[in-house]
Amino acid sequence: DVVAASAIPFGVGYPVPHELDDTALGELRQDFGNAARRSLEAGFQVAEVHMAHGYLLHSFLSPLANRRTDGYGGNFENRIRFPLEVAGAVRRIWPEELPVLVRISCTDWTEGGWDLAQSVRFAELLKHQGIDLIDCSSGGLTPDTPMRPEQQTPFAGVIRRDAGIATAAVGGITELKQAQDIVADEIADAIFLGRELLRNPYWPLHAARAVNAKMEWPPAYLRARI
Repeated sequence: DVVAASAIPFGVGYPVPHELDDTALGELRQDFGNAARRSLEAGFQVAEVHMAHGYLLHSFLSPLANRRTDGYGGNFENRIRFPLEVAGAVRRIWPEELPVLVRISCTDWTEGGWDLAQSVRFAELLKHQGIDLIDCSSGGLTPDTPMRPEQQTPFAGVIRRDAGIATAAVGGITELKQAQDIVADEIADAIFLGRELLRNPYWPLHAARAVNAKMEWPPAYLRARI
């Protein structure tokens, strides 16, 4: 069954989700904590909580998707309550010396939706929860809102400056100099690649070679290293 903050479908032709009640919210908090524990046992060293792109936690954050009238809907403080609780559940499981990241959509690109100002406030609260870095994406809540990845990088700079937390820039980053400039200009602390790595899985190896940096190669490819 599809579930969400409120019984609002993603778009025409999509199923109407079931609005989560208090019991289900409690179970989900536990599920996120259990998932973090299993990931840790499997050997992962970084955890990221996905709160962007119209997924469950984003549906609580955005007033476009959250029409609840209880303590998890309405004003800003109520809409962020469940995502903060989930972040806390993961952080309590994850060792303090290992990072927990949170990906957010910094704006819904729609009037009356989630926006950059709310993202800054939310990032400050996540920082107090022990979150180490905000992965700054955007959009994805509604099917009629265009994705604008080339316009996302400045969001990382604003949140980094105003919320005082490390950020990652994402979206439309394809060239080494482009990535270097973002970090050198202190717009973001890290660069996250998605589509470019789908097109070119060896991008990091080529980038490392270009700047004479040492990087571990997969054993199967060591014969190709020069």
